[in-house]
Amino acid sequence: MIIEAVPNFSEGRDARIISALAGAAKPVLLDVTSDADHNRTVLTLAGSPEQVVEATFQTIRTAAENIDLTRHSGVHPRLGAADVVPLVPVSGITLEACAALAHTLGRRIWEELTIPVCFYEAAALRPECRCLPDIRKNHPQPDLGTEPHPTAGICVVGARNFLIAWNINLRSSDLAAARAIAKSIRTLPGVRSIGLPLESRGQVQVSINLIDFENTPLHVIFDAVADYGIEIAGSELIGMIPAAALTASSGHDLHWENFRPDLVLENRLRTLN
Repeated sequence: MIIEAVPNFSEGRDARIISALAGAAKPVLLDVTSDADHNRTVLTLAGSPEQVVEATFQTIRTAAENIDLTRHSGVHPRLGAADVVPLVPVSGITLEACAALAHTLGRRIWEELTIPVCFYEAAALRPECRCLPDIRKNHPQPDLGTEPHPTAGICVVGARNFLIAWNINLRSSDLAAARAIAKSIRTLPGVRSIGLPLESRGQVQVSINLIDFENTPLHVIFDAVADYGIEIAGSELIGMIPAAALTASSGHDLHWENFRPDLVLENRLRTLN
């Protein structure tokens, strides 16, 4: 059995903290992606359920010890130091089993770290907590705990299928335009998106979570953004991508800024064997 975990942390600038997070995830760490404007780091872990859940907990402990949300700034929305922690079935395990693992992990986060937990997606215990955007918008009562931890906030833990985190950067500083584009492409199946400023680049970005690349391939989103007439500076992958998502957009130039073969999930999973 193999699962993936993709914990998102509210720190993308301090190399010491990022290194500590990555160190806590070994030996199941596949990738580290950090962004200073977002002030966010995404780790990709994969391996046996026992290994991955334990390593994920240790990264959350490390985040709680090193990240203070009261001093945090960044353009990406966040609720916690360890902000969002999804578990993903890869092989030999069901989504329902990953949801059960998420519940076990969430209880440990609350009992050992006293960080309140909301369960989301397949692990959700209430309809209002199923979708992450709804949790961010409505701030429902946590499933475990009550008030946010004074420095570590709330941790959102869940189980889901593969998601592609992908940013399209525009050669423009027009934030209103980026937000309008993000709103428009949210009408595409399986697309969640927001418009964000990138101060370090003097540009704006359409930040995308694609939860259904089979019905909405990457190139369909890219073309929809390009149709607005603002030059695309490039696109960047956050974390890893399934090979099938690349195949679905084969022959289309997505103006990758950071793509490399070891970001294809299957390529790295082979190293686990």
